[in-house]
Amino acid sequence: MTLKVAIDGPVASGKTVVGRALARRTAMRFLDTGTMYRAVTWAALDRGLDIADEGALSDLAEALDVRLAFEEGEQRIMVEGADVTDVLRSPSVEAQVSPVSAVSGVRRALVDQQRRVAEGDDSGIVVVGRDIGTVVLPDAQVKAYLEASLAVRVRRRHDELRRRGERRDLEALTEAVELRDKIDSERADSPLRPAVDAVIIDTDGLRIDQVVGRIQDLIGRL
Repeated sequence: MTLKVAIDGPVASGKTVVGRALARRTAMRFLDTGTMYRAVTWAALDRGLDIADEGALSDLAEALDVRLAFEEGEQRIMVEGADVTDVLRSPSVEAQVSPVSAVSGVRRALVDQQRRVAEGDDSGIVVVGRDIGTVVLPDAQVKAYLEASLAVRVRRRHDELRRRGERRDLEALTEAVELRDKIDSERADSPLRPAVDAVIIDTDGLRIDQVVGRIQDLIGRL
């Protein structure tokens, strides 16, 4: 059976950087499910779809050819055969991915794809997102839910944007993170919450390697 590690948490809780580091350390594949929602968002914007049209977004997610390629365990996102990985963090996608990812039809289409990817081979996989332990992989042998205070998460997101050359006002960024939390936790389909059997890790004040080490300890107990 494929070893599955599910890492969930709110925006900027550290799940992506921790998941990627864990996958590298353990030689497992890595899947950031958020990039798949970004791919649908990018495609919707590229096609000029109305982001408020849930039916159109659901139809797009069902029909869109989104594939994952793995290079040395790292994922690349292909849409209709083109590698779009490097454009999925653009400000336009960033601004619209939350409402797109809240659409039930979009989530159903992508959850099916995510489950298929997770069953890929016996090397094991680390999957990060907001509904992995509860919806996508409820059978994951290891589940971790990462938390962090709002102030720490805003600072992390601010630093991430600055590294990409983007400038954001801290007050506006705080409001954006709070809105993302509200959308994620209140959506009707698979809202953000810890799985009942997840280990909750508060990442405030912890280094990446410390969080990775805690999850490795969970794997070692299997």
